[in-house]
Amino acid sequence: MIGAAPLVTGLHRRTDELAEAFRTGRGVPWSEQDPAIFESIERFFRVGYRNSLLSEWVPAIDGLSDRLHDGATVVDVGCGRGAPLLLLAEAFPASRFVGYDVHEGSVEVARRRADEAGLADRVRFDVGDAHGFADRDVDVVTYFDAFHDLGDPVGAAAHARAALADDGRLLLVEPRAADDLATTLATVPLAPISFAASTFLCTANSLSQPVGLALGSQAGEGRLTEVLHEAGFGTVRRAAANDFNMVLEARV
Repeated sequence: MIGAAPLVTGLHRRTDELAEAFRTGRGVPWSEQDPAIFESIERFFRVGYRNSLLSEWVPAIDGLSDRLHDGATVVDVGCGRGAPLLLLAEAFPASRFVGYDVHEGSVEVARRRADEAGLADRVRFDVGDAHGFADRDVDVVTYFDAFHDLGDPVGAAAHARAALADDGRLLLVEPRAADDLATTLATVPLAPISFAASTFLCTANSLSQPVGLALGSQAGEGRLTEVLHEAGFGTVRRAAANDFNMVLEARV
């Protein structure tokens, strides 16, 4: 929770832009948010990744741990500063990882941290968007708390499906939410601040992009599943969850 504290300050440093976004519907791009947002988002979610990614989420995906140990190709979209990908690269040295993000400043931080950790031989970070990466026959495509921010998540998921190998899978790590407001408020500890952040950051970011579907961080499993089915995935299931996140696995 300490990591989330600066988020509140960052949210309120762009109120003029947010008011204009409400008037026009044009949204606010992620790159125009206050730098405190980038720091706080990473500090908050990184704790969950450190506590759950290797010990709970990877084992919850059938066969994933063995595949990563043997040597897999993983593409992470919306990688930010690279925290989850660096954890995976350290744990699975036989695999190769690449992260893409449209925010050049975050990519620069991720590259520096990969170098400092001695992981640059197995993990790469590049500036790129969800619809443009050229990787093919990928074993796993991941989104860590980024999918709901996309303007066109259906198109992005379809691009990910085309990039996957025949037995590949897409993993969405998304903020935990139920499928209706009352249940979300009753069962999700951080629902109030999550809705605030979704309004100030996530939906505003999506609306600044083409299509602007504006899922928001509290879209819920049902709505996310609809998007993945529309993108061509046949099977979608919730593989794991904790107080803050849920993990959805999608296969063709």
